Amino acid sequence: MVIAIWIASVAFVALSVRTLPFNWGGMAMPGMANMSTGFQLMSANIQILFIFLLIGVTLYVTRRRAVVNIADRAPNLAQSRTEVFWIVAYAVVAQLIGLMLGHRVGGYAISLHLPGTVFGINANVSSTAVYAWVIYNFFVYAAVPYLFFRWRGYSNEALSLKSADYRKDLLLIVVILVLESAFELGFEHNIFSLSNHQLLVGMPTTFLIYMLGTSLPIMVFIYAILLPRFLRLTGSVVTTVILGGITYAVLHLFEAWTLWNSSTNIALSLIFLMFQYFGPGMVKSILTIRTGNAWVHVWAYHSFAPHVWLDTPLIVRILGI
Repeated sequence: MVIAIWIASVAFVALSVRTLPFNWGGMAMPGMANMSTGFQLMSANIQILFIFLLIGVTLYVTRRRAVVNIADRAPNLAQSRTEVFWIVAYAVVAQLIGLMLGHRVGGYAISLHLPGTVFGINANVSSTAVYAWVIYNFFVYAAVPYLFFRWRGYSNEALSLKSADYRKDLLLIVVILVLESAFELGFEHNIFSLSNHQLLVGMPTTFLIYMLGTSLPIMVFIYAILLPRFLRLTGSVVTTVILGGITYAVLHLFEAWTLWNSSTNIALSLIFLMFQYFGPGMVKSILTIRTGNAWVHVWAYHSFAPHVWLDTPLIVRILGI
């Protein structure tokens, strides 16, 4: 079914859209604005092929380790079902509040990515918007859910926040990080145009901003809390990985470049959200399932690659470094 939806999405864009309406370019990846629709489709399909490569590499590297069944860390079916329902309801409310608050503070919704991230946008983003984004996401998606579930009696191990094998986790982190870094930096070289001062100040600043604003929130909300419950409810690793990808995409629903002003633009926004985030969400899911450690994806496939490599120029520009 997922494959059919993907093919239908590619066909819809290829056959009905000449020029994509999105506000891309100008910051993180300025070349995005000049890419044709055909090139965007090719890029999306190359990315999904690389996603399957990363999943295959993850399965190979972890083939000899004892895989923890993270479903055992979730409560019984009835309680897991109830918790998933309320977590999803909480996420809906959080997204809507972020939508309204973000427009008041900085002109864009507070989504799980800072405006201008990865794609870039043709507009300025204020430092106030950055701070509001970090504070809101950290408290709403990381601190509050983590403290609530700890209060309910779940240990860090039950939340997949403790390594069962540091050495094997480190090996997987290094392998995936090297592959993903090579892939990203092979296409986007903007970071190499920065001065030594901008790199020395901008890279750790970018790391901290994105760690607090998206890496920790995503890790806690999806991969520490929801993913074990998805596996408990479905009993299927494949379905759980798919649900992890869908959830990751949905939590980026109000990205700064998305458009919701016509049926065509809504369809295109949903399609390109899937193209951009569904695959990475699946990689994060499989990394967590195979290691039982939600931290693995943070270091291997989120904080440095893509955000430090792709978004340091964005933070340097916003903060005037």
